[in-house]
Amino acid sequence: MDDVFDRRGGRGQARNVLGGTLLPCSVAPLTGFFRDGCCNTGPGDGGLHVVCAEVTAEFLAFSRAAGNDLSTPRPEYGFAGLQPGDRWCLCAARWEEARRAGVAPPVLLEATHEAALQVVGADDLAAHAIDAG
Repeated sequence: MDDVFDRRGGRGQARNVLGGTLLPCSVAPLTGFFRDGCCNTGPGDGGLHVVCAEVTAEFLAFSRAAGNDLSTPRPEYGFAGLQPGDRWCLCAARWEEARRAGVAPPVLLEATHEAALQVVGADDLAAHAIDAG
């Protein structure tokens, strides 16, 4: 993977929660705070969009009820809306809220930025892990 700005103040390889190089989360739909396909973060990312999740119908309903409708298309923003099975960089706090409510979507650890560990426990992420395949 090419050298990327790790959003912590310099050039370098962004790291995932396993300590390895951060892998892409999704390019279809194109995700990430910076819309680069990866769950990178930086100073402007107040929501800490760092958890690469495969969204479920239950999570999408939970998120909509919590005030963040991720399933309705918003063409004015180039957003087609998410469907169950799509991968998306979620806010770490929203994922944690969903976990506590029993509706956390599965997580791709290799594509989840290490900054998620500021909000979410490593064991909790591991308990929801899916394979990169």
